[in-house]
Amino acid sequence: MTGARGRWFGVFAECLLTGVWIAVAALPLVTAPAALAAGSAHLRRYLAHEAGGWREFVGDVRDAVRRGWSVGLAGWAALGLLWLDLSVVRSGALPGGAAVGVVGILAMLLLVVAGVRGAVAWRPGASWRQLLTGAVRRTVRDPAGSLALVCGLAVVAVSGWFAAPLAAPAVGVLAAAGLAVERRG
Repeated sequence: MTGARGRWFGVFAECLLTGVWIAVAALPLVTAPAALAAGSAHLRRYLAHEAGGWREFVGDVRDAVRRGWSVGLAGWAALGLLWLDLSVVRSGALPGGAAVGVVGILAMLLLVVAGVRGAVAWRPGASWRQLLTGAVRRTVRDPAGSLALVCGLAVVAVSGWFAAPLAAPAVGVLAAAGLAVERRG
């Protein structure tokens, strides 16, 4: 394949490979935001035709984890609390549980989409607090972009449900979607 088709196939293949790298780096769970940030930085370099590979990715993961491990920990804690909230709602013990459940699901999606946006915007040395503050603002102000990222999350979930090994490369596609959403705004 030559020309535009070959170039875009190469970008897609790089997204899939980057997704595997992100999945491996995110195995400790608290490193998930840092892994997504490093994967996004790798894809950003790839699209800019700059040199970069596994070593640069690992360096970016180290830099992102150094400042952002608490972001991963706080994110998982928040998701755990929201999951607990939804469990109470499902038990039927809460009056008005349906409305609380909808709010809980929307809060969970907002949290995850803002986390993706913050990770995609990461640059070496960046403050995670500033990244996430801006990401929450962009998540609320750009509903179309946020919906695109929710759809990207759905692709990852469906891929993992269909065949678990497909979820890893799909994470790279989510990182690429995050880059596209952030660049268009």
